[in-house]
Amino acid sequence: MVSIPCSKCKRECSAEFAGTYLLVLFGAGSVIVSSIFKGDGALVFVAAIFGGTVILAILLLGKHSGAHINPAVTIAHAFAKRTRNDLIIPYLCFQGLGAVVAALTLRLFFLNRTVFPADLGSTELARGLNPLYGIVIEAVGTFLLCSAALTATFYVRKPVRQAALVGGTLFLLILMFGPLTGASFNPARSIGPELWAWHWANEYVYLLGPLLGATLAALLFKLIEYAKKPESSVCLC
Repeated sequence: MVSIPCSKCKRECSAEFAGTYLLVLFGAGSVIVSSIFKGDGALVFVAAIFGGTVILAILLLGKHSGAHINPAVTIAHAFAKRTRNDLIIPYLCFQGLGAVVAALTLRLFFLNRTVFPADLGSTELARGLNPLYGIVIEAVGTFLLCSAALTATFYVRKPVRQAALVGGTLFLLILMFGPLTGASFNPARSIGPELWAWHWANEYVYLLGPLLGATLAALLFKLIEYAKKPESSVCLC
């Protein structure tokens, strides 16, 4: 019997599911914790949890799937023609599933409540921020994150350095943009908590922004590759 959605990529899809599950569970969970135990270091705490989880996922799961754990990263790899076509849809499906199951796990911690802390870690725009600006911020952040992911995948050999580059980039981006948009840069990360908290404020911002940013990162990557001579490839080993 043929598996759905892919019969030949069970290992890859399982890794994407597990990585996205951990990212949303720990990342959105850190937002919940910081909203309950308010403190001056809340933003740093959240950024460190997200960045650290990405590092962990890349080190543990990167050898199986590349540890995209983010539809935007998968889209960037797809547009840059740097991932197999038959993996694109399965990756997107299992990333979304991992995020939804992770958010459900968080929801079960508050089974008897009708109002959830921080809306289960949902992303939302800062009060008064125009949604158009939100799209631009999410696009810029996703562009930088996807650029780091593409660089790590194709120019950095050592997994530890790959993990540090991508996780460190996410850490810094959350510090910069977290107070404005929640610094999602990942549609799955936003959709999971928002589904179970039923908190759909400006969801299109967290779909359009990452899609635009991922596409621009892929275009830049292809332009750089086109401009380079084959013999001049540089590897940051």
